[in-house]
Amino acid sequence: MKAIVLHGEPGDARLQLVDRPIPEPKRHEVIVRVRASALNYRDLEIVRGTYHTSFPLPLVPLSDGVGEVVSVGEGVTRVKAGDRVCSAFWQRWVAGSFDMAEPSYQLGGPIDGMLAEYAKLDEQAVVLAPGHLSDAEAATLPCAAVTAWHALITEGALKPGETVLALGTGGVSLFALQFARSAGARVIVTSSSDEKIERAKVLGAFAGVNYRRHEDWAGEVLRLTDGRGVDHVLEVGGPGSFAQSLRAVRLGGQINVIGYLGGTEGTINPLDIFRRQARVRGIPVGSRASFEAMVRAMEAQELRPVIDRIFPWTEAANAFRHLESGAHFGKVVLRHDALSS
Repeated sequence: MKAIVLHGEPGDARLQLVDRPIPEPKRHEVIVRVRASALNYRDLEIVRGTYHTSFPLPLVPLSDGVGEVVSVGEGVTRVKAGDRVCSAFWQRWVAGSFDMAEPSYQLGGPIDGMLAEYAKLDEQAVVLAPGHLSDAEAATLPCAAVTAWHALITEGALKPGETVLALGTGGVSLFALQFARSAGARVIVTSSSDEKIERAKVLGAFAGVNYRRHEDWAGEVLRLTDGRGVDHVLEVGGPGSFAQSLRAVRLGGQINVIGYLGGTEGTINPLDIFRRQARVRGIPVGSRASFEAMVRAMEAQELRPVIDRIFPWTEAANAFRHLESGAHFGKVVLRHDALSS
């Protein structure tokens, strides 16, 4: 089979198309013929060598993908050959609290991921893909969608009538917008682009704040909520935006810390959390149980992911450059067409 591996030294690694044997399933493992995969910011950091953890190379990147089960190992009962399944980021976090997750079982680093013609997965870490979604759409779900669902629904217990603040218009934020709207909540988005804000409004956003025009975007959020603040924040910016997220959240509201697109440098005063009585939690994607609950909800309401652009999988390097540019609105996807041998 063909696979794209990251090889070399961290910080100077390169993506390379290589030949590898098609993997054989061991006990409780399945082999999936990959049909599509999708990029996340974590994948970008791993590829460019800036991720907070270094993994042994060579490594097949990407945690997110969908494909057809072509063979199963001994003892597999959850799926069968012919099933269309999505990968799960955490290969051993089935349900329950995060202490059930094991860092050494993260797909796309340190475990080989989905940027290949075939992938070997634990049977406990695959989820039947939603029947109404295309391969490209289903490939976007394992990280961004599950993260948004886990933050707002599994952990956040989002209620109708509440207000959600989604920072940016990347994959997690747009999934949060869709899930919040389907739950009867209002959504405010932030962006540096008026065009992206208008596109978010078409998806159902109540309002948008251009943080280039409004440096004090928290003040704008408070104005939009009549001074009350929002009930939930999807915090993807990191330390650079956290202080404003604290100002924008209502007393006793929730801040879900998901990423650090704005950098890792900044100062956070714990007293501000105390004064706001904010509940702050880190969201490390989510369990398989969260994934499966999300799939049921998406099927019931026929929700479809927002895809920005689809590349052939062998053009992964170009796809990563597009993701890094920040020009995307929604998910960047790779289509896994068959290669001639």
